[in-house]
Amino acid sequence: MINVNKLDNNAHSVFLLYYHLIMVVKYRRKVIDDDSSKRAEEIFSYIAPKYGITLEEWNHDKDHVHVMFRAQPKSELSKFINAYKSASSRLIKKEYPQIREKLWKEAFWSQSFCLLRAGGAPIETIRAYIESQGEKA
Repeated sequence: MINVNKLDNNAHSVFLLYYHLIMVVKYRRKVIDDDSSKRAEEIFSYIAPKYGITLEEWNHDKDHVHVMFRAQPKSELSKFINAYKSASSRLIKKEYPQIREKLWKEAFWSQSFCLLRAGGAPIETIRAYIESQGEKA
């Protein structure tokens, strides 16, 4: 049963829209470390509110990141993801020259991404999965 006290709302609607986003580094290069992941997360948090998006969880492995976020019905998800990937690619490659050396051309992120509506699994299950990413087996 949905707890109505935890629903998001705006002037005209009540909603609960969670998404799980996976973005992969171009050529699956293993260039993400804790520092560059933290910077990528900061950029996400800066851009997200402009699109009605709220970051919930962030974690990374060496060649990809997992993000759980909430959105509003009016959020233009593909526009947001493209804006984020463009800005973060430019900034990360500028601020981390060691990453730029391992990638060529302009892109940091692969052009494709995986975006899943988080509804089939409980949110806490997805949160635990994202938190466990990058841990040694």
